[in-house]
Amino acid sequence: MIEAEDWGAILLTIKLATVVTILLLLIGTPLAWWLARTRSRLKAAVGAVVALPLVLPPTVLGFYLLVSMGPEGPIGRLTSLLGIGILPFSFAGLVIASVFYSLPFAVQPLQNAFEAIGNRPLEAAATLRASPLDAFFSVAVPLARPGFMTAAILGFAHTVGEFGVVLMIGGNIPDKTRVISVQIYDHVEALEYAKAHWLAGGMLVFSFVVLFTLYTFNPSRRFK
Repeated sequence: MIEAEDWGAILLTIKLATVVTILLLLIGTPLAWWLARTRSRLKAAVGAVVALPLVLPPTVLGFYLLVSMGPEGPIGRLTSLLGIGILPFSFAGLVIASVFYSLPFAVQPLQNAFEAIGNRPLEAAATLRASPLDAFFSVAVPLARPGFMTAAILGFAHTVGEFGVVLMIGGNIPDKTRVISVQIYDHVEALEYAKAHWLAGGMLVFSFVVLFTLYTFNPSRRFK
């Protein structure tokens, strides 16, 4: 049976995943567009940095984010000077860490979608005197709609399933940083397997629905 503390973790996780997904689309869209269109020598380096969370252990990424956002880190010093305070063990810290960790799951589908468009539609828009910005919103964005859907779904689902990064940055504070994955860990550590089954089973169903939706509405998608 799901108890009040479990509902608190569920609601916090949904809130976190929603905020992170919005930020991923806002940050990932121009980044993916640049990666898809640029001929710069920096493309490989930028692409590698974006994809780092795919190969780095979550605890490694979480550790360096914790150090960076801590009192002696560059981000921590900046936020302290701005009067924001220290970000670790706060919801804001969870958001920033989750954006870093889930960024490739938003950027790569968008980059693939933009690359699939090719040059012809944009060249046709240019002949109609459309500015680059007009061509992007009126041509590229509609044609890349499946990529946006995939990026949003994967970004949301990946944020929901985080554990190592959120535990390193947020700790285990009820109704503040304790998300579903951490709540399941707490139940298992306390040998409360029945409570863990409820949450773990819900996560299993959620994951299946996400993958089923992607394969149903975007069957050409291939996961890396």
